[in-house]
Amino acid sequence: MKFPVTLTEDLNEGGYVVTFKDVPEAITQGETIEDSLEMAQEALESAIEFYFEDKRSVPTPSKARRGQYVVELPASMSAKILL
Repeated sequence: MKFPVTLTEDLNEGGYVVTFKDVPEAITQGETIEDSLEMAQEALESAIEFYFEDKRSVPTPSKARRGQYVVELPASMSAKILL
């Protein structure tokens, strides 16, 4: 499962703020795009774990726009969602 991610440049502090349209609980930031995407992976996985703990349905990822970054869940977590 691949979730589209939005990177917004933080003009005041520098770096990028990372959000997910489909999983609003997953918010993070990083200094570079690469760092931000690594942090996004951790934030998304943590947010999904909260969905599991609360016994809530995990949102289906929306389709990424052309050129938009995506974060892919590990296969084990994707399988858990699909079950």
